[in-house]
Amino acid sequence: MAIGAPKQKDSELERWTAVLLRSVHLAGVVWVGAFVVAGQAIGRMPALLMLVSGLVMLAMDLRAGRIAWREVAGAFVLLKLALVAWMALDPRQAVWVFWLLLVGSSVASHAPKDFRHWPTRKPSSSRGTPPSRG
Repeated sequence: MAIGAPKQKDSELERWTAVLLRSVHLAGVVWVGAFVVAGQAIGRMPALLMLVSGLVMLAMDLRAGRIAWREVAGAFVLLKLALVAWMALDPRQAVWVFWLLLVGSSVASHAPKDFRHWPTRKPSSSRGTPPSRG
Protein backbone atom coordinates (compact mmCIF):
# COMPACT_ATOMS: atom_id res chain seq x y z
CA MET A 1 0.00 0.00 0.00
CA ALA A 2 1.32 3.41 -0.90
CA ILE A 3 2.02 5.96 1.78
CA GLY A 4 -0.89 8.32 2.15
CA ALA A 5 -3.34 5.98 0.38
CA PRO A 6 -6.83 6.01 1.89
CA LYS A 7 -7.53 3.34 4.48
CA GLN A 8 -10.39 0.94 3.91
CA LYS A 9 -13.35 1.52 6.22
CA ASP A 10 -14.08 -1.43 8.49
CA SER A 11 -17.51 -3.01 8.46
CA GLU A 12 -19.36 -3.41 11.73
CA LEU A 13 -18.51 -7.14 11.73
CA GLU A 14 -14.81 -6.44 11.14
CA ARG A 15 -14.78 -3.88 13.95
CA TRP A 16 -16.33 -6.31 16.42
CA THR A 17 -14.03 -9.11 15.24
CA ALA A 18 -11.04 -6.84 15.90
CA VAL A 19 -12.38 -5.95 19.37
CA LEU A 20 -12.88 -9.63 20.24
CA LEU A 21 -9.44 -10.58 18.87
CA ARG A 22 -7.75 -7.83 20.87
CA SER A 23 -9.58 -9.03 23.99
CA VAL A 24 -8.45 -12.63 23.40
CA HIS A 25 -4.92 -11.36 22.77
CA LEU A 26 -4.92 -9.38 26.03
CA ALA A 27 -6.27 -12.43 27.88
CA GLY A 28 -3.19 -14.31 26.63
CA VAL A 29 -0.94 -11.48 27.84
CA VAL A 30 -2.56 -11.55 31.29
CA TRP A 31 -2.35 -15.36 31.37
CA VAL A 32 1.40 -15.30 30.65
CA GLY A 33 1.85 -12.42 33.10
CA ALA A 34 0.09 -14.36 35.87
CA PHE A 35 2.56 -17.21 35.45
CA VAL A 36 5.50 -14.80 35.37
CA VAL A 37 4.43 -12.92 38.49
CA ALA A 38 3.66 -16.16 40.35
CA GLY A 39 7.05 -17.57 39.38
CA GLN A 40 5.46 -20.65 37.81
CA ALA A 41 6.46 -22.46 34.66
CA ILE A 42 4.60 -21.20 31.63
CA GLY A 43 2.88 -23.62 29.29
CA ARG A 44 2.73 -23.09 25.54
CA MET A 45 -1.00 -22.42 25.37
CA PRO A 46 -1.03 -18.77 26.56
CA ALA A 47 1.83 -17.84 24.22
CA LEU A 48 0.11 -19.64 21.34
CA LEU A 49 -3.08 -17.74 22.12
CA MET A 50 -1.10 -14.48 21.87
CA LEU A 51 0.62 -15.61 18.67
CA VAL A 52 -2.47 -16.77 16.80
CA SER A 53 -4.57 -13.76 17.79
CA GLY A 54 -1.65 -11.46 16.91
CA LEU A 55 -1.25 -13.04 13.47
CA VAL A 56 -4.97 -12.69 12.73
CA MET A 57 -4.95 -9.05 13.87
CA LEU A 58 -1.89 -8.44 11.67
CA ALA A 59 -3.66 -9.98 8.68
CA MET A 60 -6.69 -7.77 9.29
CA ASP A 61 -4.51 -4.66 9.59
CA LEU A 62 -2.64 -5.51 6.39
CA ARG A 63 -5.88 -6.07 4.50
CA ALA A 64 -7.28 -2.75 5.73
CA GLY A 65 -4.03 -0.87 5.03
CA ARG A 66 -3.49 0.18 8.65
CA ILE A 67 0.11 -1.05 8.82
CA ALA A 68 3.20 -0.59 6.66
CA TRP A 69 6.11 -3.04 6.86
CA ARG A 70 8.72 -0.40 6.13
CA GLU A 71 7.83 1.80 9.08
CA VAL A 72 9.00 1.40 12.68
CA ALA A 73 5.52 0.33 13.83
CA GLY A 74 5.21 -2.39 11.18
CA ALA A 75 8.73 -3.71 11.77
CA PHE A 76 8.05 -3.82 15.50
CA VAL A 77 4.91 -5.92 14.99
CA LEU A 78 7.04 -8.51 13.18
CA LEU A 79 9.60 -8.44 16.00
CA LYS A 80 6.84 -8.88 18.61
CA LEU A 81 5.36 -11.85 16.77
CA ALA A 82 8.80 -13.45 16.46
CA LEU A 83 9.39 -13.01 20.21
CA VAL A 84 5.96 -14.46 21.05
CA ALA A 85 6.70 -17.43 18.79
CA TRP A 86 10.02 -17.92 20.59
CA MET A 87 8.20 -17.81 23.93
CA ALA A 88 5.76 -20.47 22.68
CA LEU A 89 8.59 -22.69 21.43
CA ASP A 90 10.79 -22.23 24.50
CA PRO A 91 8.70 -21.33 27.58
CA ARG A 92 11.91 -21.19 29.68
CA GLN A 93 12.61 -17.82 28.01
CA ALA A 94 9.14 -16.48 28.79
CA VAL A 95 10.00 -14.30 31.79
CA TRP A 96 12.44 -11.93 30.13
CA VAL A 97 10.64 -12.08 26.77
CA PHE A 98 7.35 -11.19 28.49
CA TRP A 99 8.80 -8.09 30.16
CA LEU A 100 10.60 -7.05 26.98
CA LEU A 101 7.34 -7.38 25.01
CA LEU A 102 5.32 -5.54 27.64
CA VAL A 103 7.63 -2.54 27.86
CA GLY A 104 8.49 -2.51 24.15
CA SER A 105 4.84 -2.73 23.10
CA SER A 106 3.88 0.14 25.38
CA VAL A 107 6.68 2.35 24.08
CA ALA A 108 6.02 1.49 20.43
CA SER A 109 2.25 1.95 20.76
CA HIS A 110 2.40 5.28 22.56
CA ALA A 111 5.40 6.84 20.84
CA PRO A 112 4.72 9.96 18.77
CA LYS A 113 3.19 9.34 15.36
CA ASP A 114 6.25 10.69 13.57
CA PHE A 115 8.39 8.01 15.24
CA ARG A 116 5.96 5.12 14.73
CA HIS A 117 5.61 5.91 11.04
CA TRP A 118 9.28 6.70 10.43
CA PRO A 119 10.56 4.58 7.53
CA THR A 120 12.97 1.79 8.43
CA ARG A 121 14.72 2.48 5.11
CA LYS A 122 15.31 5.93 3.71
CA PRO A 123 12.88 6.65 0.90
CA SER A 124 14.64 7.55 -2.33
CA SER A 125 12.57 10.68 -2.99
CA SER A 126 12.33 12.34 0.44
CA ARG A 127 15.61 12.07 2.29
CA GLY A 128 14.86 11.63 5.99
CA THR A 129 11.40 13.22 5.98
CA PRO A 130 8.85 11.10 7.84
CA PRO A 131 5.75 10.25 5.83
CA SER A 132 2.51 12.05 6.52
CA ARG A 133 -0.10 9.49 7.61
CA GLY A 134 -2.91 11.73 8.78
